[in-house]
Amino acid sequence: MTKKTIKTKTHYNFNDSWETLLENKAFVNAFLSEVLEDYITKQRWYGGKASKLKYIELSEYFRIQRDGEVYYGLILEVNFEEAFYQHYFLPIAFVSDESFAQEDRILSISIQNQEGFIIDAINLEAFRKLVFERILTAIPNDLTRVQYHKSILFNDEYESSRFMGLEQSNTSIVYNESFVLKFFRRIYANKNPDYEMSRFLSEKKQFKNTPAYLGSLSIVDSDNENITIGLMQEMVPNEGDAWDYMLKELEKVFETLETKNIDIAQLPETELFERLSIRDVPPRIIDWVGLNLFLKVQKLAERTAEMHIALGSEFEETAFTPTHFNGDYTVWLKNRLLYQFQNRLNTVENNLHKLEDLSLELAHEFLDNKNDIRKRLVNFDWTRLKGERIRVHGDYHLGQILVKEDDFYILDFEGEPESTIRDRKVKQPPLKDVAGLFRSFHYAIYATIFNNSEQYKHEQQELFDAGELLYTYFIGVFLKTYIEKIQDANLNIGYRQERIFLLKYSLLEKAIYELGYELNSRPLWAVIPLKGITNIINHK
Repeated sequence: MTKKTIKTKTHYNFNDSWETLLENKAFVNAFLSEVLEDYITKQRWYGGKASKLKYIELSEYFRIQRDGEVYYGLILEVNFEEAFYQHYFLPIAFVSDESFAQEDRILSISIQNQEGFIIDAINLEAFRKLVFERILTAIPNDLTRVQYHKSILFNDEYESSRFMGLEQSNTSIVYNESFVLKFFRRIYANKNPDYEMSRFLSEKKQFKNTPAYLGSLSIVDSDNENITIGLMQEMVPNEGDAWDYMLKELEKVFETLETKNIDIAQLPETELFERLSIRDVPPRIIDWVGLNLFLKVQKLAERTAEMHIALGSEFEETAFTPTHFNGDYTVWLKNRLLYQFQNRLNTVENNLHKLEDLSLELAHEFLDNKNDIRKRLVNFDWTRLKGERIRVHGDYHLGQILVKEDDFYILDFEGEPESTIRDRKVKQPPLKDVAGLFRSFHYAIYATIFNNSEQYKHEQQELFDAGELLYTYFIGVFLKTYIEKIQDANLNIGYRQERIFLLKYSLLEKAIYELGYELNSRPLWAVIPLKGITNIINHK
């Protein structure tokens, strides 16, 4: 909120001390009804922009304090006209410095005749330092309402802190240029999956290719639920994420089509889901794509397999013990997907006017095939599946993977944004993550074609054909490494036909999920999930 907007607000004056201000009902009512709605709807982390806000309630508040220094953590319940609600975490501080946080003030206020402002406390270095030191000095088995936890790996003194940068749903703080504390903004009445998975992989399984868990901050609410507010992890020095890396590499791959004047129609093909070692990839494909990119795909497959092996090797902690397919899971899966599919059908029908050429053709094909697609979603016979379900990443794509030298680090285990917190914790076939990564490969290929189309002499359809061919080779090389590593560790992901069935099912599910996003935000790109759906429907 800008300084100018704040000046037009009513100026409030309260005689309560800052330490007792939230016990004043008049303050709380004014804060929630007159001020906060305007502030919150402008924040990047606010996830209700597509819905109509009805009112905000203060669900919980608690103190984040040390040695007389007091801040408040607010749990806000945002209620919408569409009869649902979301919870958000907002820490607040009172500052009297006129020059401070001019762009992020919530309310102009006098407290016991001291002029000042209420701001988001994350703007204050003193607050960031306090949270750091509370985690650093956390006691084991903290039973207070506001709970801090520290890993044995975390022993550093506070030196500095800064915002990490622009993020959508959370706010991350970099400490000492070595650690990252992620404050969860949209929160759930349960332990956050990112906290659970990070701590499990790092502390219990010593999985090295994820940022090490260092500590956390949580509160116990009035219903005795443990709510994760913050997650502290090591900061992995990196060269960016795998999405940007892949785009740069693919740009070279498509430039090579031009510089080597490659006849795309003459390139040797391979079968979708055929497992390939690099020796199995024809020399003409290696000559076009380069060996390095296939080696990187292999490395990604190794790290993905190691993550799943760690997640599937637990026999004590019930939240992580592997389990088999059953009727309850099947009912949950079908209900969820059929609801989502119906939603996407409506979205496609309502957005046909935004589509043209191949996108429009594929959208009509999607609508013509709706009964076949629905049948595929319903056709999930758990009695024929012998593999295991485990906790999975749940939102696994190239943007969730950091590149460091010749290696990859996996992060952000929060799960699929559209899913409820309970759905994110349901054990799934590990191949669901693999399918998510495959869809990300598909996206990276098409994004490269779209972003650079004016540079290429080939027709767009020819480039799409080359992209689809490259995609099948990526999948083949990935699967060979991934399946061998998984089987060596005795994690049961099913027999060959079962694996292909689960991959196709998960790829279809993921592409249907993506379709809604693309049609609502960038219709030009709807061709990518539509092509993914067509590939699966037409694959025998």
